[in-house]
Amino acid sequence: MSTTTRKFTAVVTVTGLGLAALTACGSSDSGDEGSGSKTVTLVSHDSFAYTKAVLKAFEKESGYKVRVLKDGDAGTAVNKAILTKDNPQGDVFFGVDNTLLSRALDNGLFQSYEAKGSGLILPQYRVDQAKHRVTPIDSGDICVNYDKAYFSKRKLAPPTSFDDLIKPAYKNLLVTENASTSSPGLGFLLGTAAKYGDDGWQDYWKKLKANGVKVVDGWEQAYNVEFSGSAGGKKAKGDRPLVVSYASSPPAEVIYADPKPKTAPTGVADGTCFRQVEYAGLLSNAKNTKGGKALVDFLISKQFQDDMPLNMFVYPVREAAQVPPEFTKFGPAVEDPETLDPAKIADNRDEWVKSWTSLVLK
Repeated sequence: MSTTTRKFTAVVTVTGLGLAALTACGSSDSGDEGSGSKTVTLVSHDSFAYTKAVLKAFEKESGYKVRVLKDGDAGTAVNKAILTKDNPQGDVFFGVDNTLLSRALDNGLFQSYEAKGSGLILPQYRVDQAKHRVTPIDSGDICVNYDKAYFSKRKLAPPTSFDDLIKPAYKNLLVTENASTSSPGLGFLLGTAAKYGDDGWQDYWKKLKANGVKVVDGWEQAYNVEFSGSAGGKKAKGDRPLVVSYASSPPAEVIYADPKPKTAPTGVADGTCFRQVEYAGLLSNAKNTKGGKALVDFLISKQFQDDMPLNMFVYPVREAAQVPPEFTKFGPAVEDPETLDPAKIADNRDEWVKSWTSLVLK
């Protein structure tokens, strides 16, 4: 997810991993944060977004004031939360995803809490069922997006798969994010590892590099500057018609356009997608555990799950939660994304990133 609110500048997540300045929004109440405090603090990445009326309704019903601390992109926020776990900045952390989950769990970032309503979470998203240290909140798919006008003008079919991206027809067309500094960049790397396996993904990236893939630090640069199909990329005169972004980016291009087009100007190569899931958890050593539990319950409530998609451009994980019609019309859910078991990611992530860096950036 990017450092701008996931509004239209996206979905899901992340630019660099350097520590960012702490920013705050929501309640400015700085009173006692003890277990009897009526202030509960949520720590998250910069892309956390919500409808004010929905949060106000929770505050009225629960009696808690919610303070939101936005702490940079997802990778930065997770790393900082781990470094401060003995004296955490808040009570609940939202935004650790399946690519970084093992790092958070191995470092003891969360305490056990089984959220009310967790039984209504779709089974495919449930993890850590023995200890309930995290609760799934949303999902999204990291995929290659393409500029429809570029390919139409040249009468060239857009790519549909990982295999297509290494064909000569698509030479020098793709921009992706650095896997060591960007959540979508890492997700794209993991997608190739899932697709080609331990013995094949490195050879694939050698071919992708030979075919002219461009690597930039983060999503903001890739999507809003380099990519010719986005509103930002058009203004910046971006010249790459393929970009690693999200399956929900095309609906965002429509929703935030003025005037709104009848069809999305961008499309998704369905065969290049990797499923990303984000979680929330009650922080170890949280000062307001009672308020923190109520806040985790709220994040999985139907009210928040229904509100979330058009604020953060992600899919809800609760059964019967509403998916906006714009998602269905302009960016249907990916039916068969690549996935990896969290344990597989935990065992290999750091080595994969190290190998990727040597192959692609040197």
